Amino acid sequence: METRKLSKTEYSESSIRLLKGLEPIKHRPGMYTCTESPLHIIQEVIDNALDEALGGFCKNILVTINIDGSISVEDDGRGIPVGLHEDEEISTLEVIFTRMHAGGKFDKNSGGAYSFSGGLHGVGISITNALCSRMEAIVWRQGYMHCIVLENGEVVEKLKSSPLAFRDRKRSGTKITSWPNPKYFGSPDISQSKLRSLLRSKSALLPGIKIELLNVETSDSTVWQYDQGLHGYFIESLNQSSNTSLLTPPFEGEQYAKVETEGFTEGEGVSWVVAWTEDGTIIRESYVNLISTPGGGTHESGLREGLFNAVKSFIDMHLLLPKGVKIIPEDVFTRASFIISTKILDPQFQGQTKERLNSRDAVRLISKYIRSSLELWLNQYVLYGKKIANLAIKYAQIRLRSVKKIERKKSLGLSILPGKLTDCQSIDISRNELFIVEGDSAGGSAKMGRDKEFQAILPLRGKIMNSWEINRDCLFSSDEIYNIAMAIGLDPHSSEDSIDRSKLRYGKICILSDADVDGLHIQVLLLALFFRHFPQLIDPHSVLYIAQSPLYRVDIPIQGKRLTQKIYALDDNELKIIEGKLYKSGLRDKFWNVSRFKGLGEMNAEQLWETTMNPNTRKLLRVSLGNFNLKDSETNLNILMSKGAASSRRALIEGHNNIVDTLD
Repeated sequence: METRKLSKTEYSESSIRLLKGLEPIKHRPGMYTCTESPLHIIQEVIDNALDEALGGFCKNILVTINIDGSISVEDDGRGIPVGLHEDEEISTLEVIFTRMHAGGKFDKNSGGAYSFSGGLHGVGISITNALCSRMEAIVWRQGYMHCIVLENGEVVEKLKSSPLAFRDRKRSGTKITSWPNPKYFGSPDISQSKLRSLLRSKSALLPGIKIELLNVETSDSTVWQYDQGLHGYFIESLNQSSNTSLLTPPFEGEQYAKVETEGFTEGEGVSWVVAWTEDGTIIRESYVNLISTPGGGTHESGLREGLFNAVKSFIDMHLLLPKGVKIIPEDVFTRASFIISTKILDPQFQGQTKERLNSRDAVRLISKYIRSSLELWLNQYVLYGKKIANLAIKYAQIRLRSVKKIERKKSLGLSILPGKLTDCQSIDISRNELFIVEGDSAGGSAKMGRDKEFQAILPLRGKIMNSWEINRDCLFSSDEIYNIAMAIGLDPHSSEDSIDRSKLRYGKICILSDADVDGLHIQVLLLALFFRHFPQLIDPHSVLYIAQSPLYRVDIPIQGKRLTQKIYALDDNELKIIEGKLYKSGLRDKFWNVSRFKGLGEMNAEQLWETTMNPNTRKLLRVSLGNFNLKDSETNLNILMSKGAASSRRALIEGHNNIVDTLD
């Protein structure tokens, strides 16, 4: 029988490759870390030392820049465990370095090693190991010194242990030296200024902890130790900014949940410093379990909500609001500088680089503490309160004057809007949102639950047609597509034509569908419509979003002083985290009831607002090309949506079913 040589384009079993161990990190480093420079992989090591300090086990951290370009991080914490791991049958230290998703920070429920930590995924130090040409670890623990050496992710010198001298028997801690591999990074050099800024801010978040940066080559040494914590750090940052003067003294404080606090675990909470300025530089920094979150997230949303509600309450109480002026959160927040440090038991970050917090409960936690504290502060210092209130009113008046100059746009040059559209009242296009909702039932709940000031609702009847291969001149044969075009105010164009964004009637267009298969299909059909016929809404500055509705509701009955609670979970992972918190709070198994939503129509207006439409608590996924270019995205959508691509679609599903959801 004649053997046939496989062509380069043939797709067979041998085409499938399985990445093992640390290979996924080396193959796609950009998925796990910032590849601009090695700073983030060094930060992973620093964060482990900081987690020891956060737990109260470490007082000193030394970061050393060595002459050969390596970086050493040393702490006086408990030292990484080195004994035999019961599952892997190798040293636990080796497991932590060479296995993804291995660490001491998963078990939050039964007296684990860490209650609060920044490391969540057990991936951080293994990323560092995978992307370094060499790593050396020294652990001082229980009267012994333990050493291990790795190169390119693999152990080259097995763990060696030797007893410490009698005078050093009580020494404990860890020292890790890393040589980043330059082939994985755009620049092999670590920014000294960024490293210094990182260490300085971490020191401020841990009052009393001493952090030192030593450059061996220049013999330069800098020590940070902020006994005043955030206050001293904030004032120092303010003094470094030019032309910045405070309107009032800073509003600062901290609050943490106690054992009896409803809905939260003991120790969860926030410390903050907030100040308003009339001009100059705005300072805004937020942290979660010592992790910097430059992308903000739900903890900043909680701060924003708490500040707004407290200032608005003060304005209403003192009758300060002029006639015809309405305050919105942005008016209060525009000139607010802040530094907040949040502690959350199981924070959910966006991506491994953890630049944005996604934990839904953080809004409620922080908003509650900030509002109650600020209301007390404003009414204690009424003069300061009036200054802040007048500043917010000033910006509300500026905003109202600017939006009055903008004439309300009418879609397609017509004065008639689709009959099913329930429009919003605001004429501020940048603030307005359109929700395209699956089904009349969910549309009715959305209409009742929305903020009618800036949220508009357009319900769809069933699935729209697949418009991927439809000529634009035939699009309006579908009433649903015609209504969408009229509502957003744009005439559909092919991808090579331009769209005049000045006619756009909403700053956000949000797809709101069920979390089931039919809902996902509707999402894909709408995405195909916008990508093919309204491409400039997606690239380069997307206004298209997908609203994520919860799958589960957890009902907790009355227990002692605690009232009935309802907690929502976006998916199975969030449900697991919620149940973990309930276990930790002392509730016995099955004390609570979990119900699964079959669709948006099952939610009443209040539930839909709280979980999916409230800007402070919802989760919106912004639709963009991401790492794909226009051509790649079109190729993928062709396979998914084209009628003539059935064979390609089948091959994709059969051979790559693990990435089909991602492509969708």
